[in-house]
Amino acid sequence: MQLALYRMERPETFEQIIGQDHIVRILENQIQTGHVSQAYLFTGTRGTGKTTTARILAKAVNCTGQNPPCCECENCRSIKNGTFMDVIELDAASNNGVDDLRAVIDSVQYPPAIGKYKVYIIDEVHMLTPAAENTFLKTLEEPPEYAIFILATTDPEKVKSTIKSRCMTLNFRRVSEEELISGMERICSKYGVNPTKEALSIISMKA
Repeated sequence: MQLALYRMERPETFEQIIGQDHIVRILENQIQTGHVSQAYLFTGTRGTGKTTTARILAKAVNCTGQNPPCCECENCRSIKNGTFMDVIELDAASNNGVDDLRAVIDSVQYPPAIGKYKVYIIDEVHMLTPAAENTFLKTLEEPPEYAIFILATTDPEKVKSTIKSRCMTLNFRRVSEEELISGMERICSKYGVNPTKEALSIISMKA
């Protein structure tokens, strides 16, 4: 099956993330020191890398190789392919009710089947219904030590303050034109394409 270019070139390691150096430093330091937070709130406009960074973090905490994420061990490959049992993703934009969240919450009581951590990635968390938020809050207040929650939102003002207070908030900023151009030049070079600087500049402005 032919993959879209953006999926083929989606960052797989912290080093490949563009324009979020401040966040990469924090997460890498946590991984190296072994003091990973149990709940994160990733905020920022659409397309800044919140979900991608969440998946890289999920790989890093479950990686069995050196310099996590190594992208070569079985756990890293399974997470990339979406077949890793201990990484659970929920799109709250379309699954925002109590029943939708119940399956996630019920699974928290069971320890990881394969990895060291069970990682829950909830996208557009601000779209959870008030009842679903209250149900989720009970789990977030006393999570088991093997659970990590990564909540992503484009509208942090709509996230319940009691949920925010239990998360480490990381704000993703817009990627600059210079950083986009640099990233596109790297990808173009990989595929043997030689666009003009002007063309890349126009694409980055549109992006």
